[in-house]
Amino acid sequence: MTDHKSPLITTINKSIYKKAQLFESNFISYAMRSVLACLFLSLGVAVACYTAEKANFLVDGLGKFIYAFMFSWSLVMIVYMNAELGTSNMMYMTSAINRRVIKTSLAVKILATCIFFNFIGAVFFTFLLSFTDVYQVGHLEPDAYLFEAVTAKLAKTPLTQFVEGIFANIIVNTAVFATIRMKDDAGKVIAMIFIIYIFAFLGFEHVIANFATFSLAFFANGGPVEGMTIMSVLSNFLFSGLGNFVGGGIIIGALYSWLNEKSELYVD
Repeated sequence: MTDHKSPLITTINKSIYKKAQLFESNFISYAMRSVLACLFLSLGVAVACYTAEKANFLVDGLGKFIYAFMFSWSLVMIVYMNAELGTSNMMYMTSAINRRVIKTSLAVKILATCIFFNFIGAVFFTFLLSFTDVYQVGHLEPDAYLFEAVTAKLAKTPLTQFVEGIFANIIVNTAVFATIRMKDDAGKVIAMIFIIYIFAFLGFEHVIANFATFSLAFFANGGPVEGMTIMSVLSNFLFSGLGNFVGGGIIIGALYSWLNEKSELYVD
């Protein structure tokens, strides 16, 4: 089946070509777009945690509802500012390999570069946020929403982190698919917010978001929070990242590529 029968796959292929062209022609620009993804993600985490903190003062338990809503705006900013997010690129690059859109070696380089510079962006921008009034060392209480959330994430078993990572990136890439399929900007924004809300509210593990969340907690606390060690952080990154790849790369990227090769009529 040719790609023109699947508008969704055709659009994905165009995005893959665009990413590959930028990566090969201007590596620094691609790296900067990856850094910028975590500017917007760090801002989303920062406002989500702070508003959740304030909401819990009003009504106990309200913070989680507010956190999920405010965090969801991160993807809106990333999508509309054309930044490069590693977890969505898990879907794009797996689809690229499956459909032989670009060489496997190039797809792997793009994904690895994106994730690496997402991490650089998360550390850099959360470090800057630690100089703001809200997140300066000593300005948050030891039981602040941010600190407790990070401690809870690090306390999860590797299996839990892996499984939650699968669901988190299924949700993220479903939101990406929705923006591809929709033409109206208001519809795209609403869809992204309410789809991302699912994984944010359920507290699923998203490795790139954790880059920002863990870094912000570390800088705002002036050091590790409870349960934060090098091994606990790396373990979370590993198992949540593997889960994200299965969810976004295999289940969404590879599966939907396969589904659109197997039918002449039932295409996306």
